[in-house]
Amino acid sequence: MVTPFFTPTRFVRHTHCGFKKLIFICLFIGWQISFAQAESTNNTLTLNTALKRTIEQNPSLKVFDFRNTALNGQMKIAELKPAYELGFEAENFSGSNEFSGFDGAELTVSLSSVLEMGDKRAARRGIVSSGRSVLDAQRQVESLELLGEVTRRYVDVLAVQEQVSLAKEANELAGETLNIVKKRANAGATPDAEVKRAQAAAAQARLTLLSTQQQLDYLKVSLAALWGDTSPNFARVEGDLYHFGTDVEFNTLFAKMEKNPAIRIFAAEERLRDAEIRVAKTQSKADISWSVGVRRFQANDDSALVAGFSMPLFSSSRNSGAVSTALAQRNEIYVQKEVALLSMHTQLFRAFHNRRQAIIAAKELQSTIIPALSDALKETQTAYQRGRYGYLEYVSARQELLNARRTLIESASSALTYGTEIEQLTAEPLSATQYGDSTKFSGSVR
Repeated sequence: MVTPFFTPTRFVRHTHCGFKKLIFICLFIGWQISFAQAESTNNTLTLNTALKRTIEQNPSLKVFDFRNTALNGQMKIAELKPAYELGFEAENFSGSNEFSGFDGAELTVSLSSVLEMGDKRAARRGIVSSGRSVLDAQRQVESLELLGEVTRRYVDVLAVQEQVSLAKEANELAGETLNIVKKRANAGATPDAEVKRAQAAAAQARLTLLSTQQQLDYLKVSLAALWGDTSPNFARVEGDLYHFGTDVEFNTLFAKMEKNPAIRIFAAEERLRDAEIRVAKTQSKADISWSVGVRRFQANDDSALVAGFSMPLFSSSRNSGAVSTALAQRNEIYVQKEVALLSMHTQLFRAFHNRRQAIIAAKELQSTIIPALSDALKETQTAYQRGRYGYLEYVSARQELLNARRTLIESASSALTYGTEIEQLTAEPLSATQYGDSTKFSGSVR
């Protein structure tokens, strides 16, 4: 098995090393499907290729580049110091008597600004930095969801490929049955009504094959749409539908789930709320407005310096409401985190046990049920040809085998799909051993 080593530079550009590692982990979501090669060859698509194309071309992740640019602009604004203002003031002009005209005017040119108190600029920068952490966590969650969807659609295509193969075998089997019935009818050993029933069964098998092929075409289009292709350029996908790997204990999975980026978003949002609290508290410290300038007295051609300052009173009490609001919003994050953990625990528990049940069903079908039904069909067909069984027993044996094989495909597909859900919740592969080469796996993630 070849493990991928792909770095999606477009999305790592503005993130930390943790996001790079997450992308590597994402590339293994759903890898309970085994692969013989890393790239698609001979018009065959691998999961690795599908994931790479999606990371490179899906537009849903591109919005984070624009959001990051917006944060860069907000940081520039947050780092700005208070602006300087140039002022001009004229007094005692255009009045009456000695104040008529500008002879008695007083002209003042001043420079003014504000002294920010309480380190407000650092608090503003803290909000933007915390907002960037939230953005990075959101990018990771979106990446996990997107790559998980790629894997689910890939599994759907893989399962329907198996169903198409089964439908072809059923069609061939129906044709063989029709030939056997015709031979018996020609020999006078069976009525013509059975020939007509066999003809109808063969026609239904052809319709089932056609319907399954159309479903496969749709699912391939649905998969290709994730990287922006409207028509798939692959004929089939590669993988082993019946390779499930080893189980991992539920408590171990739950411990990993608590490190999911969806949970880390709450930690990032908590830091953002803390930054907002710091900003609210800095507003309780009043800024000092100052000005300095030169005043000219036109009446005697004298000049003098002027200076002044001002500050609002009772800023702390007037800002108490904003601080209380910021504290309440931060405390709300704690509650939302607990709710999310409970919901994800339920999802993980459901996926864990459904996957285990699907694997049990698939293995039982493979090892016991399908071999027994295959032997039964052979014996029934031989007995029917010798006239010991009727047509109904023969068709029933054939249908039981086909139904069991369809159930096997559905069980295997469910096991892989639930495995993908578990990996998305934990942001880690279920087990390195399920990929056949744990050394390659662990080495590529480091």
